[in-house]
Amino acid sequence: MWGIPVTSVARTMFDLAGTLTEREVERAWNEMEVREYRVRLSVPDLIERYPGRPGIALLGRLAGDGAVGITRNELGEAFLALIDRFDLPRPRMNAHLAIRNRFYEVDCLWEDRKVAIELDGGGAHGTKKAFQDDRERDRILAAEGYTPARITWRQILETPDEVASDLHLILTPYPLSNGSGALRPLPPR
Repeated sequence: MWGIPVTSVARTMFDLAGTLTEREVERAWNEMEVREYRVRLSVPDLIERYPGRPGIALLGRLAGDGAVGITRNELGEAFLALIDRFDLPRPRMNAHLAIRNRFYEVDCLWEDRKVAIELDGGGAHGTKKAFQDDRERDRILAAEGYTPARITWRQILETPDEVASDLHLILTPYPLSNGSGALRPLPPR
């Protein structure tokens, strides 16, 4: 009996990178990560085997550690558009952070301000395990002096002014006392 020929997830990504647009490959890569597909032959293995193949540079970037400004999905793109629109400082996107002998990938990291923002989409954060893991990570980040926060697609689209105002407060150092013990108000925006 003959089966239906199939390829591995890594090989499928490899083939898609040579034929689809960059945005389409980024979306497929995001789905691969959200679904936690793991295979013996990885994308980096295929890149090493076929260095001249079309799409290799894109796959190399996606398989890397996430350069500043590179996003993996529309939520990240919408968030960066909001950041730019309100003239807020750009974060490192998909940044790796080592804390307590654990490694986390933070969607948006302002390391100098110790602010870690997660862009919550239903697919990646909707499982019971993700729910538990997300709360544990937020707790650990807060205990280590980071300010963790979560922002959703709906919040970016429906209340961008509020999101930007909150981000401004989160990213601005605490206002200083005016000597009377009362906090000095933040400058108008």
